[in-house]
Amino acid sequence: MNPATLLSLPLLALALGGFVVGSSEFIIMGLLPEVATDLQVSLADAGLLVSAYAMGVVIGAPLLGPLLGRLPRKKALLWLMGAYALGNLACALAPDYRWLLAARMLTAISHAGFFGCATLLAAELAPVHRRASAMALVLSGLTIANVLGVPLGAWLGQATSWRMTFFVVAGLGLLALVAQALWLPHGPAPARNAQGAWSGVLRRPVLHALSICCLSSVALFSVFTYISPLLREVGGYTTDQNNGALLLFGIGLTLGNLLGGRLADRGLRHAVPLALGSSALALLGLFALLGQPLLPLGLLLLWGVASFAISSPLQLLLVEQAGESASLAATLSHAAFNLGNASGAWLGGMWLSAHYGLANLPLLGAAVLALTILAALPLPRLRSMREHFGQHP
Repeated sequence: MNPATLLSLPLLALALGGFVVGSSEFIIMGLLPEVATDLQVSLADAGLLVSAYAMGVVIGAPLLGPLLGRLPRKKALLWLMGAYALGNLACALAPDYRWLLAARMLTAISHAGFFGCATLLAAELAPVHRRASAMALVLSGLTIANVLGVPLGAWLGQATSWRMTFFVVAGLGLLALVAQALWLPHGPAPARNAQGAWSGVLRRPVLHALSICCLSSVALFSVFTYISPLLREVGGYTTDQNNGALLLFGIGLTLGNLLGGRLADRGLRHAVPLALGSSALALLGLFALLGQPLLPLGLLLLWGVASFAISSPLQLLLVEQAGESASLAATLSHAAFNLGNASGAWLGGMWLSAHYGLANLPLLGAAVLALTILAALPLPRLRSMREHFGQHP
């Protein structure tokens, strides 16, 4: 059998898990008005469901990271995906806002551990000069969730109930669990010196890269958390047009993720600052042109591409710089992104509570991006696979 075929099944199982995790994480953005109305809370309070999830990831990463470093990757991933499916079932059954808030946080604890294990397993399975692209393929499950999961989940929640959306995500989690049990290869536990040691994570370049992960997500989620009300109330979009715009944004995220993998394999020095600058320009364009008929759609696509083009370069940089602590660094990267998610959602909510205006929200995201660009310029350069092995990627 063709080795590429053998490789594709494990990657497909990992990407399916990423799709489930991404759907559960992001789908709440498309349902925020419905959840707020049904549970009788304000839009800002509903936005805290995003923050609660993100804080669950932040809490879970340092708790699970050292433990997961001691387990074979397949066993760890099966436990994590099983917990994730049960957590989404708890969200669907939550009787009130407080229960939903707690269920979201508990579900998210397994998030960072899943992506940390999954991306490292993908890198181990792939040819060495394609490891960043393999990591990007796993993360593409998360971005495809924005292409399909978020708009379809929003449509389903609007047509039936937001609870039905979480029931479906829980069912998909069970499907991903079965796929991983069947297709992921068995392997030994990581070597003792790779069992989540903190020494490599505390190196300055690793902490620097983790800070960029966090800041970039603050910029993204300060706006994206409230994207549906922004498009509907400021842009004048209907519900169907809003869902179509979310679909386009998700396509941009997927394209950006794959582009980031290629840039990381080639070791492009300024990939991260360039992507951050493109995101800032897209947000400034949305602020100025949201009322126009077609231009905002192109800007949403650009925003999506640029927002996720940084993910694989940052992940590979962390793995390079963390050395024997690569497993823990990969897990903590998702904690850093989600700390930014929580902070961004909170910051956007504070902006709205202070009555600075929904229409001006893209200016907040662009300002945070400007600070992030300055912080990202001194990042260490990724070594391309050509430099590593004297061959073309």
